This record gives sequence, C-alpha cells and structure tokens, in this order.
Amino acid sequence: MAAFGRLKNIATTALLTAALATGTALPALAATPTAAPAPATTTATASATSASAKPDYATWQADIAAVLDQADAYVDGRTASLPAGEKPAIVLDIDNTSLETDYSWAFPTPAIHRTLALTEFAHARGVKIFFVSARPNFIESITRYNLTSVGYPVDGLYGRSIGDLFSEVSAFKTAQRVKIEKNGYTIIANIGNNTTDLTGGHAERTFKLPDYNGELS
Repeated sequence: MAAFGRLKNIATTALLTAALATGTALPALAATPTAAPAPATTTATASATSASAKPDYATWQADIAAVLDQADAYVDGRTASLPAGEKPAIVLDIDNTSLETDYSWAFPTPAIHRTLALTEFAHARGVKIFFVSARPNFIESITRYNLTSVGYPVDGLYGRSIGDLFSEVSAFKTAQRVKIEKNGYTIIANIGNNTTDLTGGHAERTFKLPDYNGELS
C-alpha cells in the first residue's frame, strides 16, 4: 500500500539522517524479496495501472516492462540521429520509478532494472539523466548515493526545499522541468509512476509506470 511505502520512506530517512549526523556508517538493511517521434506530448501507460491492489513483485515488473518496452523503442528512435547542438535529457521520478521503494527494505534500495537499462542506453547516446523527486532535499546526499551506488548516471537531482513541501507536488515537478529546459536541454522523455510526476507539460513524451490507483508511493 502507499501508506506502507510512506512509512518505510519516513523510517529509512530518519535512520539514515541520524547516521549522517553522528558520522556512523550507513546502515545495511535486510532486503525483501525506431521511428522518429511526433513532437506532440503523448502518454504511454500499462493497462494494469487501473488495478486497485498492490500486486506481487513479478506482476509489477511485468507491468513496468509493458510501458518501458514503448519507452525503449521511442528513445532508440529519438536518439539515433540527434540534431547538431541539441542537448537531450530524460527526467525520472525516483520512488517506484527508478528504485524498488515499496518492494524492498534494503539500503541502498535496488534499482528497477528496466529503468536502469534505459538510462544507461540513453546516457551512452549523449542523453543527460535528471531525477526530480518529492523527497526533501536535505537527504539529497543519501538519495544521490543510493542512485549512483546501484548504477544510475546522475546529471542532476532535484528535491523539495522546506518551502516546496507546502506546494503541490505536480507544480514543483513542473517547475524543475522548466529549469532544466532553461539550461538548454530538450526533455525527450519524462518517466514516473504517478500523475503528479507527469502533468504540466515540458516533455516531448511521458511514460507512466503503474501505481495501481495510488497503492504505490
């Protein structure tokens, strides 16, 4: 459930923040189980996102693959021959989009392998990888450590400041994509598992991973 994911995030954040504050080592937690695109924004989504119960791990992974199969094909075609001077970028959410947050208590939280493979492929073709998360930015060092330690290229990481915690998540995330564009990047894909990750525009294509009507954080 989403409540479980939020409780896990709070507990893990508190534990890791305390570790950083005291200078102790980061804790080890036990794990549980080519065609060119049209310029208009489109959304790819798995049919399973209409379900209302958190599925087992294998089903979740299959539902992710259904969406990322489309993202893989799009990114392959979009980056096969980039215009001179273009600075392409992909923006990703973190929890249950890039990391297996609601399916693992491990730290570092494991990567979602299909998402990781997509970012590695895109990065090798010159695409910058940016993460925009509703996580507070005071744990940015922990979040960056987690992402890089499981293999993600991280060209930029945006978390919420104290002031941002009082604004809508969708508005915050849209504003960060605007910042990325103002730095000269073309956001060719925006990937997330909640509508708040994707609304607001400022991406050529959006790809929604399953959240099962809010069951995943």
